[in-house]
Amino acid sequence: MADNATRAHKRTDVEKSIDQFLRVLREQNASVHTIKAYAGDLDGFAAHIGPRDWKRIDHVVIRGFLSHLYEKGLGKTSVARALAAVRSLYRWLAQEGIVEQNPAKLVSTPKIPKKLPRVPTIEEINSVFDGAMPDASAFPERDRLLFELLYGCGIRNSELIGINLEDVRVSAEAILIRGKGKKERYVPFGGAAAQALSSYLPVRQKLLADKRKSTGAWLVNHRGGRLTTRSVGRIVKKIAVAKGLSPDVHPHTLRHAFGTHMLEEGAD
Repeated sequence: MADNATRAHKRTDVEKSIDQFLRVLREQNASVHTIKAYAGDLDGFAAHIGPRDWKRIDHVVIRGFLSHLYEKGLGKTSVARALAAVRSLYRWLAQEGIVEQNPAKLVSTPKIPKKLPRVPTIEEINSVFDGAMPDASAFPERDRLLFELLYGCGIRNSELIGINLEDVRVSAEAILIRGKGKKERYVPFGGAAAQALSSYLPVRQKLLADKRKSTGAWLVNHRGGRLTTRSVGRIVKKIAVAKGLSPDVHPHTLRHAFGTHMLEEGAD
């Protein structure tokens, strides 16, 4: 038996540097999604580079990597993200004194056509809140509160599901939100959200009592567990369609609508 068949892969200098770079990102509390995306893109970069050391990698080699991604069928958005990952890696390498120049700066970012999301009008959003939740809503009290927070507070889907019971300051009408990079902020909520909250809490308490479960999660599913971003996406789409909105509506659409409508009403 050949030893080469069983010998562990020896990490190249490029792979070792990528490992260190990702470790630094984790220590800096970078977004989990960012780290996962960078890891995938940079693994592909290391595989394309092979055993080359940093001195033998120039802008021509990096352009070759992008061409390789196009040949694999990746779109401009994915290729641009991969280039951004390589540029970030090189900035860190320069800070550490591993390289003197950033050849990725000489590589142009693929031009991506700007596609602005279609934002529902104020009237369309109001139609969701007018009257009772539709039959498509399996948990009306929770789902109304969910919509009030995504649209009324403009928070992200990931921030919504991360809310714990102790994060809600009812008397102050504010919620502690944990955003990207574990940054925390208080977000105020208005009377409509407060009313939705008061309707939801007793139902939540009864559900958990019936299930004999205890959880710190604020928004729960019928099993008493914490909602996931995927579940929130399905809930939003189902209720939006039932209320006559486009099937393209998703949680981030409500965040876009929040910002757009604030500007339309004269906010800074």
